[in-house]
Amino acid sequence: MADQNVVEDLDAEGSRLKVAVLGSGLIGLDLLAKIERSKFLDCQLVVGRDENGRGLRKAASLGYQTSAGGATSLGADGQAFDIVFDATNAMSHVEHHQHLEALGALVIDLTPSRIGHMIAPTVNGADALVHRNVSLISCGGQTAIPILHALTRVYSPSYIEVVTTAASLSVGRASRLNLDEYISTTQAAVRTFTGASDVKVMLNISPAQPPITFRVAISMIGDDFDVDVIRKHVTTVAEEVRTFATGFDIAACSVIDGKAFVAVEVKASGDLIPHYSGNLDIINSAAIYVAEQYAAGRAPAERP
Repeated sequence: MADQNVVEDLDAEGSRLKVAVLGSGLIGLDLLAKIERSKFLDCQLVVGRDENGRGLRKAASLGYQTSAGGATSLGADGQAFDIVFDATNAMSHVEHHQHLEALGALVIDLTPSRIGHMIAPTVNGADALVHRNVSLISCGGQTAIPILHALTRVYSPSYIEVVTTAASLSVGRASRLNLDEYISTTQAAVRTFTGASDVKVMLNISPAQPPITFRVAISMIGDDFDVDVIRKHVTTVAEEVRTFATGFDIAACSVIDGKAFVAVEVKASGDLIPHYSGNLDIINSAAIYVAEQYAAGRAPAERP
């Protein structure tokens, strides 16, 4: 976590970083609630494409400045931002990223566009200090990669499988446009962070009622797995992730016949989304954590 003294200094000096949220769907609205609590961040603008859309109207009712001009409205009036969160969809970020980079802000991409430098906060979150466009991969990636990164430093599995299950009500329109990108980007990230070549990622969207809690099931095939060693590493990772995503819990951990299995459930913290929407909460919490690390990391150097 960012140094608490830096947090207090920033808050006392009124020097919170100016941020914009691009996208006013479920993810964008929950981001606003998390930004509101941050001592590092101050949301100056919420951007969408439909001025009559529910998301922009909700943001305006909460007192935020809004624009329906899309990504090109950012910086159009000379307004500068330190950080821009892109909470739209992967195809839109492909269109947005060149314009966003020209603003000079740190771009935190919450879509699975696979354009920016991939970050899992507890693994390489400090990379945001040196990369101007960072990718948060996907909700499943943010849940599985910290665990897989820790375990593959001990073991060399021949096969890794990640199966994500999310409630239908927690998967908005923009996310449904990203399903192919979700699979390919999450697979690429698992390979990058683990060094494994044989990786499979699957996604289930469940219509069950009541809605199920967001769940990611991780399987590895390999040799010499020790369940006590795995449980120790998984427990440590869970404690680290819970410093910013409090609903992150290990639901199962086992080793049977050369197959290691870990299941993670994530409950949302209850801002503007229901508890079962852990898929939204984990990636938004990661986004805020990265932004706050960025703010804390640059604050001492910029203070007179």
